[in-house]
Amino acid sequence: MKQLNALLASCEYEVLREGKCQEVSGIIYDSRQVKDGSLFVCIVGAVSDGHSYAAQAIAKGATCLVVSRDITGELEESIGQSFGESKLLLTAEKLASTRILLVEDPRMTLAKLSAAWFDHPAEKLKVIGITGTKGKTTTTYLVRSILEEAGHKVGLIGTIEIIIGDTHIPAEHTTPESYLVQEYFSRMVEEGCDTVVMEVSSQALMLHRTAGFLFDYGIFTNLSPDHIGPAEHKDFDDYLHCKSLLFKQCKVGIVNGDDPHWQEVTKEHTCSIETYGFAADADYRAEDLKLTEGSGFLGIAFRASGKVSLDLELHAPGRFSVYNALCALAICHHFGVSTENMKTAIAAAKVKGRIEMIHVSDDFTLMIDYAHNAMSLQSLLETLKEYHPARLVCLFGCGGNRSRARRFEMGEVSGNLADLTVITSDNPRNEEPQAIIDDIKTGIAKTSGKYVEIPDRKEAIAYVIHNGQKGDLIVLAGKGHEDYQEIRGKKYPMDERVIIQEILDEDRKRGGQA
Repeated sequence: MKQLNALLASCEYEVLREGKCQEVSGIIYDSRQVKDGSLFVCIVGAVSDGHSYAAQAIAKGATCLVVSRDITGELEESIGQSFGESKLLLTAEKLASTRILLVEDPRMTLAKLSAAWFDHPAEKLKVIGITGTKGKTTTTYLVRSILEEAGHKVGLIGTIEIIIGDTHIPAEHTTPESYLVQEYFSRMVEEGCDTVVMEVSSQALMLHRTAGFLFDYGIFTNLSPDHIGPAEHKDFDDYLHCKSLLFKQCKVGIVNGDDPHWQEVTKEHTCSIETYGFAADADYRAEDLKLTEGSGFLGIAFRASGKVSLDLELHAPGRFSVYNALCALAICHHFGVSTENMKTAIAAAKVKGRIEMIHVSDDFTLMIDYAHNAMSLQSLLETLKEYHPARLVCLFGCGGNRSRARRFEMGEVSGNLADLTVITSDNPRNEEPQAIIDDIKTGIAKTSGKYVEIPDRKEAIAYVIHNGQKGDLIVLAGKGHEDYQEIRGKKYPMDERVIIQEILDEDRKRGGQA
């Protein structure tokens, strides 16, 4: 139990009903989790409105409500109503005992309450927040790798997972709800972490999931049109604005100075600003780029100059890999990390599903990447073409119940850039896989690109392995770190790494083609 007034110390509110609540047993924003003594925050979401469950929350034992509109009349009308299988009853006595607080933004209040509930754990950590359209995931892992090499203990919150000590928790969102963020911070402190690096999505900034604390370092990687549409951002300006909020909530801003939007994103910043990139005036800059490759891998070497000075070779291809590395170097420079630790950690760092190379043959290179929209696929394929492969082979599908335009666009991109496209299934969800494939073919039809159509993803992967030629670059795009396929509302296990190994094992049993 915690004193309510202490939790509310940094919150602005109006008391609609005084009630009798002096302390609470927990902060709850899902009415299904309400227990005796809970403080229930009524969140308005894209699908449901927490205010609709306020009466039920009181019946289940909530003794304090946080609301954004006056629902006292509605609650009085609900007296005598029962809820759920247990027939919990909202009584006049329960309602009279409940404290009801009116706030302007329940999500912001939830963030502040959560920080107070866990005793402000961010103040005990160095907190690094990374935002941008691309590069967030890879950069978080690079930063964690470098800092751990230098002796720090680093927690991570991101698209793939949450890492707390030896515990790995699969992620449901790029950035969790504010209560979970604070809970993870608290667990990291308990585990002895001194730093946390986290991905910060535009949605998270818009919905105040990262409110209630100050970032030590705020990072901007790049910005391109994405996440625009229903339940996301209404337009590009809104998307940009939400990204900019990070630079009003951090001490030091580190931004990609080559991105055309960086000055707009930081226009109203309240932090100091440093830049990285290829420009001669960047604080951290890359020079003397050289493409490298070997048996089953592609890489790039360069010299980092400016506030750091070292030569690096990355076992990852392309300029975007250089940007990710430069960003990580800039962050870790503030931690006093040595040149040797930086070089060792960057060489060893790997990110699941991000240009992840899987050795299958000495004749060709095969990689898995999360590229799941036209923009990311184009960036990836253009990068790979710089290595002048004998053939560039791109295997991908598109998710169901998503914009059809994405399918046309990805089909056109692959048709223009790949020597061979293998169209297959991704997460069809509630759509027919063939309908999605037909949409992709509509995009490819605008090009002269060659393609084959193999709906079953395992069969498609077997096809590209068995038909790989000397000097080929083969990309399995779209799934990346995902280890499932979603069909008709159900997730089925499907990890491309496992599939590849199964294919190779089956080949060996038959006398082997690969």
